[in-house]
Amino acid sequence: MSATVDLLHPYVKKWLNRKGWTQLYEIQEKAIKPILECQSDVIISAATASGKTEAAFLPACSKILENEQLNGIRIIYISPLKALINDQYKRIEDLGETCNIKVTPWHGDINENLKNNFLTSQMVSCL
Repeated sequence: MSATVDLLHPYVKKWLNRKGWTQLYEIQEKAIKPILECQSDVIISAATASGKTEAAFLPACSKILENEQLNGIRIIYISPLKALINDQYKRIEDLGETCNIKVTPWHGDINENLKNNFLTSQMVSCL
């Protein structure tokens, strides 16, 4: 792995190792530092299946873990399609579990109890 990956939180690096990732896509490498620095907005634009979701979530979850004392919703990730939300949730849920960050999908087909539990949770949350 590259020196850029060393900027990520140890739990995020643990997840990468558990997944067997030996390197990141270029877009993922490029996104880490600007997202962690929080000095400007970041737009991630790349082809389909190029790792954009992880490009955003790897450094964002690292940033959350650096500031664990803060509660409430920490990330809102907006997708245009239910199927895309469901797919991204499946991919990000395991990262959230490894990092002890609650991940909750949200669209019209999600059970009201799950939504209510999310809204009343005091845990750091990632959506």
